[in-house]
Amino acid sequence: MHPPPKAGKVGCMTTSPLTDVIAFAPSAKAGTVLIRRGQTLSHALHLMTGRVTLGLVDRGHLTHQLGVVEGPFWLEAASSLLGLSPVMDAVSETSVQLQWVLLSAFHASVQTVSEPAKSLLTDLASAQRQQSELAVSRLAKDADARCAEWLLRHAEPADKLGAMVVTLNQRKRLIAAQLGIAPETFSRVLRHLRSLNLISGSGRVLTLPDPQGLRALAEA
Repeated sequence: MHPPPKAGKVGCMTTSPLTDVIAFAPSAKAGTVLIRRGQTLSHALHLMTGRVTLGLVDRGHLTHQLGVVEGPFWLEAASSLLGLSPVMDAVSETSVQLQWVLLSAFHASVQTVSEPAKSLLTDLASAQRQQSELAVSRLAKDADARCAEWLLRHAEPADKLGAMVVTLNQRKRLIAAQLGIAPETFSRVLRHLRSLNLISGSGRVLTLPDPQGLRALAEA
């Protein structure tokens, strides 16, 4: 999503430390890609209201979910502060109200704080950036392998013959969030594992007919 063509003055806002800076304040509907990883930033983006999912988008769809934030919140503030490209995508989960702040104004505002505060902000931004890069790098392990690993970790004996079952005590959306993938991806992976005869059953109880096969997939 690109900032709209018109700008205006933004007065003092209790949800934002920036005052009297040139900014855009548009709205966006659910499902809008607000930030794309790797893009060159020209603005700092402040989420005023609404909810945004952070993760990786592939071919227009969110395939990996790394977090959810609600406004007021600065999106990719670390990248904006450090002058780096974002490491993950940001997609609006609900309708949102946004404030696009010129990067030069964002940096100028940071320069007004004391030197110790600036040093602290820079250190926090660097640490957050490293955590984001680490989270993205972990996604190198594909969704099938992570799902197989999760199933094995939550498996329980079903009988004395060694059969294993997994009871889904949480909604699939919450399990998908733990795995760092979108709910649609989690459903797709379960269908794939069924086609490989690695899981069976429906509803909230899944049977693991081939734990060794699942283990091989998890370690791939």
